[in-house]
Amino acid sequence: MSRYYIPALGGLYARLEPFVLPLLRVGLGLILIPHGCQKLFGMFGGMGLNANAALFQRLGYSPGMFWGTLVGCTEVIAGALLVLGLFTRPAALSIVIFMIFSIHFTSAKGFFWSAGGMEYSILILLVALVFMIRGGGEYSLDKSMPKEF
Repeated sequence: MSRYYIPALGGLYARLEPFVLPLLRVGLGLILIPHGCQKLFGMFGGMGLNANAALFQRLGYSPGMFWGTLVGCTEVIAGALLVLGLFTRPAALSIVIFMIFSIHFTSAKGFFWSAGGMEYSILILLVALVFMIRGGGEYSLDKSMPKEF
């Protein structure tokens, strides 16, 4: 007896399985990159670097320009590295650290993203944690290196 409700899909699941985690890794990176571009360059309706720096200054992170730049660069650079699967563990670690702070600052607004809460940050943290532990896996540049970072 098949363990699937639709046994005919078992073969499809087996053929697609090697692509699922690379798809998630690339998807995470592609979500992070435009968020960083919003912070750094004001793209996609973002606030841009000066307003982002002012926000970090108001949050108590001084100098705000340093922290605003660091967060924007973390999203752009770590996002690009995740897309490529290059230095995946350090890139994912930087996102885990960033999301811990994000959760801290959004927790006062509750859980739900629609109210400015922390659910989105928790999801990003959990996905980044998977790649911090697992590495780039199949279809990554890390896989082609003699030793993984």
